[in-house]
Amino acid sequence: MSHPTYRPPIGLNNGLAMTLYIALVANRNWEKTVPHPEPPYQETIFTGAGGVPIYGWVAIPENPRGTIVATYGITGELTQQWFLRIMGRKAFARGYAVVLFDWRAHGKTGELSPTLTSDGLYEGEDFVRIAAKAKTMGCPAPFWFTGYSLGGQLALWGVKAAGTVNRWGSDLELEESELAGGAVICPNLDSNRSLSYLVKQPFGKYLEKAIAKELKKLAWRVHEIHPEAIDPGAIARANSIWGFDKELVIDRLGFPTVEAYYDASSPLPFLSQLDKSTLILYAADDPMFHPGVISDLEAACADNPAVELWLTEYGGHVGYFSSTATQQQTGDPDRWWAWNRILDWCDRRAAAIPARSPATAAIGKLSGVTDR
Repeated sequence: MSHPTYRPPIGLNNGLAMTLYIALVANRNWEKTVPHPEPPYQETIFTGAGGVPIYGWVAIPENPRGTIVATYGITGELTQQWFLRIMGRKAFARGYAVVLFDWRAHGKTGELSPTLTSDGLYEGEDFVRIAAKAKTMGCPAPFWFTGYSLGGQLALWGVKAAGTVNRWGSDLELEESELAGGAVICPNLDSNRSLSYLVKQPFGKYLEKAIAKELKKLAWRVHEIHPEAIDPGAIARANSIWGFDKELVIDRLGFPTVEAYYDASSPLPFLSQLDKSTLILYAADDPMFHPGVISDLEAACADNPAVELWLTEYGGHVGYFSSTATQQQTGDPDRWWAWNRILDWCDRRAAAIPARSPATAAIGKLSGVTDR
């Protein structure tokens, strides 16, 4: 499917170079790259699947045109997530209400609950329940879910959960038609293949160790606040991403092996079944993921009209920093190509959604009937 062309600056037309630039350089001056101020966020505690408290930020502009619900990747917390906050600034400036949250075990959510990650198995429902609470605060439909890297994986689970909310969300003041879909950047799609690939690469094995170190810090932080919830011996043994999931995650979720857990939580198998509008931005030169995922991704999306795959030659892992020529060609206000494309896509999709009169909405709510 055709899409706007992306070209990186000279010197960043290599996936590893782009990835390192984003991780080590762009984070230093990101605020100067966006012509919009920080939205006036309000701290909020949501309730996710299983009653787990989820910490988040909510900002609502005047006359909001819709709502974007988003989270970040494998490690970190909201205050550190500058790439996510760029999206928040840009979306708010366009008139969207914005909801950002610390996903399970991360940031202040990890302080509120000892519940650990499930890589989408429960986070998908979290997205929907967060949208439902945001609606009561004044955030309007349509709701769009987004994220990047592992956060993109979680957002895809959110889109999946949105398509089945009528089956499990009877306690929510939310109609399925209000959950419009999602858009993700460089999502993790096949954990077994990509993690085994990453640790075999010269750069990847060092990156994996760095991520594992942050996961270990996360676990120790949860243990300090909830000492009865996690065995410190298990944390000590968790010296890799795979080890973190083996020692701390799979038993709680009922999986016999890490491989079985990764198979169950990877989104690739259900992409062909999604029935909500979904955009996937994926770079062919992403150094984090197994190259073989690309052909399977294309096949999964080919026969599903609900899913748009924009596969680009360049972009690295969650990079997509534009050349000045690309910025000029697209007419973007800044050089964050992926976020600009996602917001443009949400604009177009929202414009195509038929308006619902208050009377129609009330009838649907009373009868339990929703639009599809």
